[in-house]
Parts: sequence; C-alpha cells; structure tokens
Amino acid sequence: MVFIVGSQSTIGDISGRTLLFLVLSGLATGASWLCYFRALQLGDINKVVPIDKSSTILTIILAFVFFGEPINLSKGLGVAAIAIGTYLMLQKKDVVGQPEKTSKAWMVYALLSAVFASLTAILGKVGISGVESNLGTAIRTGVVLAMAWVVVFASGKQHAVKEIPRREFWFICLSGLATGGSWLCYYRALQEGPASVVVPIDKLSILVTIAFSYFVFHEKLTRKAAVGLALIVAGTLAMLFR
Repeated sequence: MVFIVGSQSTIGDISGRTLLFLVLSGLATGASWLCYFRALQLGDINKVVPIDKSSTILTIILAFVFFGEPINLSKGLGVAAIAIGTYLMLQKKDVVGQPEKTSKAWMVYALLSAVFASLTAILGKVGISGVESNLGTAIRTGVVLAMAWVVVFASGKQHAVKEIPRREFWFICLSGLATGGSWLCYYRALQEGPASVVVPIDKLSILVTIAFSYFVFHEKLTRKAAVGLALIVAGTLAMLFR
C-alpha cells in the first residue's frame, strides 16, 4: 500500500518524535498480543475476550487526559454500560470432561492485554499525526513483526515453522491479510477522528467473534452473557453521540 499510494518518498520527512511514537505504538501492540494469546492459553475465550475489549474504557480516559477529548453524558453512560456488560459476560463456562481452571493468571494477562491495547491507540494517534496513514501503519507493523520474531527465537520455537500443516499455514496467511486490512482502516480512522470514538467502534468486532463462534462452533451465549453483549453494543453506540 505504501508503494501504491507513493508515500515511501516521505519517509525522510518523518520527525524523530513521530517516529518514536510509531515505534512505541508497535511495541505496545506486540505486548498486547503476547499477553492476549497467553491469556487465551490459560483461560476461557468467553472470559478473556470481554476483558480485552474493555480497553475501550481506559482509552477514553487516556484520550481525555492527553488529547482533551471531552467525556460528555453519552460517553459516560457508554463507559458504564460497557463496564457492566463486560462483567456480565465473564460467565462461568462448564466444559464436559475438562477440569475447571482455578488459576487467575489468565486474568492478569487479559488485563495487561487491555492496558497495552489502549496505549496502542493513544501512541498511534500521536504517531500518525502528520504522516500518511499507510506509511505510519507500515512502520508500526514492522516493529510488531520484528518483536514477534525476537520472541520466537528467544523461546527457541523457530524450528517449529516447518512443522505447520499446509492448511493451517494458509489460514494464518489469510488472518495476516485480514489484520493488515484492519490496521490500514483503523489508523486512517484514528488520523481523521477522535480516539475516544474510533476505538469503541473498532471494539464492535466482538459481534463478529460471537457470530462466528455461533455459526462455526455452535457456541451459544447464556441469557446473562447476551444481556452483557447488548450492553456493550449499546454503550459503544452511545459514544457516537458527541
């Protein structure tokens, strides 16, 4: 995309401050991913995902502190609805034949994932200012890529690459393309709009996750979790009224 839009020629015009914030945003993204997938390893997805999506609340607070984006009545109600909805979605999931997970380590990693995700948005908002959005995304993604491979080699897992089945490998590639498309749109939106509105809309991806799990894995929400999801969606939509 950088070469298609011709923004590669502007790399030399990026200030040191802007580059620093783009790099920090990439590091925050990498840390968020590491914590998120570690949380998924230790806990249930129906508990981890809502906590990760609650990074919206912290992002709104940070946007108010650093950018002066106002928290009006609708945003306040939206934050409250998202917080309550997240709590309701932390349902206990009984899985036949599997012991209940008693360790709370997954919650620590999920919370850290949410914190780093909110920092990603704030740092990215600063770093993307005055930079063509595709170029800023490319620089930030390069940092995430380098960080991911450093972790792979540090953990000694690089030899397992050739053991990945072909089908899973292509799905990983498709997932990467989807991630790239999401980031290009996300950082363009951050460049044009307030972080306290862009981030909640982005977090509506939880609807896609729930729908996918229903149609593909036949997972169903309990009534309590459905109410929680409705509150999260309602809270997000409330933030659109500025």
